[in-house]
Order: sequence, then C-alpha cells, then structure tokens
Amino acid sequence: MKRCNYQAKICAIAALSAAAAGVLPAQTFTVLKRFNIANGAVPAGPMVQGLDGNFYGTTSSGGANSGGTVFRITPAGKLATLYSFCHLANCIDGHDPFAALILGTDGAFYGTTQVGGSSVGTVFRITRAGVLTTLYSFCAQFNCADGGQPQAPLVQGSDGNFYGTTVFGGEAGNAGTIFKMTPKGTLTTIHSFCTAAATSCPDGLFPSGGLVQAADGRLYGSTPTNTPFPLQLPRGVLFQITPDGQYNALDLFCGQPNCADGSTPNGALVQGPDGKLYGATAFGGTSTNCANGCGTIFSFSPSFIGDLTVVHSFNSTDGATPETLIVANDGNFYGTTETGGFSNKGTIFRMTPDGTVTVLRNLSSTDGIKPLGGLMQATDGNLYGTASFGGGNDNSGTVWRMSLGLSPLVKTLPLAGQAGSAVKILGNNLTVTTSVTFNGVPATFKVVSATEITTTVPAGATTGLVQVTTPAATLSSSPGFQVLP
Repeated sequence: MKRCNYQAKICAIAALSAAAAGVLPAQTFTVLKRFNIANGAVPAGPMVQGLDGNFYGTTSSGGANSGGTVFRITPAGKLATLYSFCHLANCIDGHDPFAALILGTDGAFYGTTQVGGSSVGTVFRITRAGVLTTLYSFCAQFNCADGGQPQAPLVQGSDGNFYGTTVFGGEAGNAGTIFKMTPKGTLTTIHSFCTAAATSCPDGLFPSGGLVQAADGRLYGSTPTNTPFPLQLPRGVLFQITPDGQYNALDLFCGQPNCADGSTPNGALVQGPDGKLYGATAFGGTSTNCANGCGTIFSFSPSFIGDLTVVHSFNSTDGATPETLIVANDGNFYGTTETGGFSNKGTIFRMTPDGTVTVLRNLSSTDGIKPLGGLMQATDGNLYGTASFGGGNDNSGTVWRMSLGLSPLVKTLPLAGQAGSAVKILGNNLTVTTSVTFNGVPATFKVVSATEITTTVPAGATTGLVQVTTPAATLSSSPGFQVLP
C-alpha cells in the first residue's frame, strides 16, 4: 500500500495517471527564447520562479564579458540580462555560474559560480533588480580547506542557513566538501570527502550534485564516484548528513553485474509523495543499447539503509543519461535526458509512481539539445526548462515551455516552519483571494500582488497542503507544507 499520508489527494491522482500510463496527454511545446551568446549561452541549470511570477536563471557562458549571466524571462518569453559575470577586475565577482539559482526566504536569489572570486568560485546573492553581492569566495583557507569549484545549486534549510557542495578542496584529500553558510556569508565546512586511504573513499568524492532536505530534517545527496584518480571506477555513493555535520554513507552503486543497479548518480534527489527519495544515475541499468548503460531512476527510504531500488532503466529509445527529477502536482515525476530518444538529442519524459516512463517529447536541434538543467513546474501548472545547446545558429541553448494541462498551483516559501512563522505564497491571479488554510486550518493573510501573498503558520496547523481560495478556484500547494515542532 502506498504511503500517501497528507498527500492522499496527490496519490489518488497519481493512481489514475498510472492507470493511463503510456497515453500521451494533450501537450504543447513552445520555445520561448533562443540564446545568442550576447544575452548568454549554455544554460546548465533549471530556472526558478520569483515572487513577481517571472522566471530567473543562469547561463554558464556568454554575456557582456563572456563569463556567464543571470537572466529574467517572463512567461511570454521576454528576456532581460540582469547581470553579466566577470564585470569586475580579475573576475572577482565570479565566472561560469553552472548551477541554478534558488529563491531565498527574503525574496532574493542565491547561487554559485564555478570559478572567479579569489580563484575557484563564489557564492552570491542577487536581487530582482540585478544587484549582485558576493557572499563568499572559495579557497580563502590554506590549501582550499573550505572547498572549491561549486557546481550544484544551494538549498536553504529549515534553519535559514544555506547548504551546498564543492567538487574539490577540503581538509582530507582535495575531494570536495559539504558546507553550511549563513545568509550573511559566514561559511563552515561540515564534511570533507575522502577521509580514508587514497585507494578507497567509502564516503565518496567529487560531489557535483545538489543536496535536498528531506522531511526528517536531514540532508541527502550523492557523489559520482568513490575511487580517486587514476582509478575512477563508475560507482558513486548515496549519503545523509545532518545540519551539524554528522555524515553517514547510505549505499554504494554498481554493486550488481554490469552495474544493473546504476552508476554515477546525477543531480539532486527529490522526495516523492510516498516519502521515498528518488534520483537518477547517468550510466548503468539493464539496457545494452548504451556502452555503459543508459542510466536509471532509483528510489530509497530515508529510514532504511541499503534498500536502494531501481525504478526504471533507460534504453536509449526513451532517453539516456537522465537529469534531476521533479514531482509535479499530479503526483507524477517529470524529467529530461541528456541524450537518447528518436534523434539522440535528449527527451522530456513522465514517470508514474510505478516506474512507467512515457516520452513526452524527443528534442530536436531547433528545440535545443542536452537539457542539463532539468525542469521546473511553475504556478501556472506548465513545465519550463532549458537546453544547454542548439536552438539556432549560435548553438547557445534555449528556454522552453511544455503545457500538459496540469492544473495551476501555489508554492510556499519556505516549505517548512513552526506555528507563527512567516510564509510567502507564490501563485497567479491572487488579488481576489478569499481564504488561506494550512491543512484546513484558516490563516490570516495579506495580498501583496497578483503573484504574492504573505501569511503566518496558524496555531494548531499540521503538516499538509496549503490552499488558497479565489472565486475562480481553490489552489493547492505543491509540495505540501511541513509544520515543525
């Protein structure tokens, strides 16, 4: 029996979707913008929706100084460059923002650059008006004990601090770190990878994927390998870490013949409606259509160690090298693959909770190819994504929208909080809101704009859906809101 708990409504919808697996929904794919180097190139992360209803993202190169950009794009496709990196001498403001932005609880955006700053990357804050502040430059400590070259998005924890990873640096063996940073930029390394002998790193090394904070309050992530140079076997480690740095390696990939259980975990994890964590591996699986396997989607329960289950093995026809998944408000998973599909240029797919994958679109050079960033679901219900290459003569990538008929929704910022704590609600057409409830408990609220409401968690509220009622509809949050003790 599925563990639907407070998301029973989503699970019921998911069951209906599973029954109709393989039937393509009505869909419309629209390229909103093609990058041209001058306005950016090679977007490598998903976009994030701001409090104004627009979408914000990064390109890892291009822009006025060829150092990458932060951009804003409207749902209609009007793009503006908010900041071009390497604007300051010696790129002290950063260069090559490979990771996506996240929306902080203060309404500003936070991100990282791979290089620049003092040498090997930065953490920055940028406002909707394009005012950028460098909060931290890596390798500020001897031998880069504080880490270097962050490639993954940050996550803001329920304690208000930011958590992230660096691919290199650290106190142990230059194998990467996990760090905690306050909103004002005070950084603490809470784990350095490869703490064992040089031929074995049971805790993993070179973490390039992001972290996720699960409902249990702990952070989860993965490393693409666990063997240092020159071995570099295609394995990988799943790990768990508490906000104060208590680290635990959970599972090791490629433990089955031909890596049938997957290898080289790719991107961040996501928590599903059933409470399990889901992720993707770039290689491995049961298909022989790719030299090293076409990749997998896996799941595991945070409360159990060693229960990793392969939910789906890609076979190239449905895609290869899957990227980070998202859970949409219909209870299904959606994602992209870097390659594979009809023309080997990548796919957009839907996966039902039982692991049935349906290709929604085979990408083409005109659409954009190599969608490294994955997807986001906006409050209008549509899916939005970026492709890192293709799209035009400049081969600089695209921004696109896929409409599948999913219903509009609201999002909460943050996703968890105690009774009495402040919460922002993102949505569309919120001006005529008549009520806000937290799992059925009414809350006082203030309409800030058509896309933003401010409220507080009411006394007596429990974990569940936040719902906003207007004369036209009742909008439910996706995901649900967790009420902390």
